[in-house]
Amino acid sequence: MNKTWLITGASRGFGRIWAEAALKRGDQVAATARKLADVAAMKERFGNAVLPLALDVTRPEQVSQAVGQAYAHFGRLDVLVNNAGTSIFAATEEASDEHIRYLFDVNYLGMVRVLRAALPLLRKQGSGHILGVSSGLGITALPMIGYYCATKWAVEAMHEALAQEVKAFGIKVTLVEPGAYATEFGKSGQIADVLEPYAELRRQFLAQLVHVERGDPEATAEAILKLVDAENPPLRLGLGTTILPRARAAYAARIATWEAWEAVSNAAMGEPKKTGTEWIQQLVGGTGTL
Repeated sequence: MNKTWLITGASRGFGRIWAEAALKRGDQVAATARKLADVAAMKERFGNAVLPLALDVTRPEQVSQAVGQAYAHFGRLDVLVNNAGTSIFAATEEASDEHIRYLFDVNYLGMVRVLRAALPLLRKQGSGHILGVSSGLGITALPMIGYYCATKWAVEAMHEALAQEVKAFGIKVTLVEPGAYATEFGKSGQIADVLEPYAELRRQFLAQLVHVERGDPEATAEAILKLVDAENPPLRLGLGTTILPRARAAYAARIATWEAWEAVSNAAMGEPKKTGTEWIQQLVGGTGTL
């Protein structure tokens, strides 16, 4: 059966590639972007199979309107791709509050707004597959892009919780974790003014980035189509050859550290107590039952 998609950030990069891949195989797509003109041309190529919509994820009223319009137009939503995002290049000390707020407004709260608009519709139809676009940087963090990494770690936690919350409604959730790809994503990000103490680190980091091998973004389309067609899709799907080695190394190091400090951690438990659960009683209305 053909699927109906809603994709945020469909003007270029992964969003555009995945939208076109879905349309080429006969699916229907609500393709959204901040500027309608950036997705309007898709209508000329794919006709009524595509619904171009203006959607800025930082504008709650526009999010609700676009998601509702897509659902009303197609009658259902099978795949929701939460892909819109931005970046910032800055050391922790260099970024301003405004930089950080905007980054989280797009990358994290933007996803939340789309989810809040779509979840009632997905629950009503009793099905749907949510793809939250994270990053390999949602597994490990790097210097100079720590705030971007932080948004993706937040995205990882949210979707891990979400998957448990909506499973009973027939809704599936997958975190898509791309590695480095040859897209234009970084060109749209913010760049903080450099502070002299970090100038050399910035130079070294940028020099390393030049030599990073980047995957072909077009090659991701087949993986995404296999993902949405899977009867039991995974909670996490890494894209590219770097994700699994990075995860193996990171978790091996974390486990080794936790184990090395296990005695200190266990001693910090003290004597187990049954008090401190009053807040649970408040959450269940003081009935004493769960």
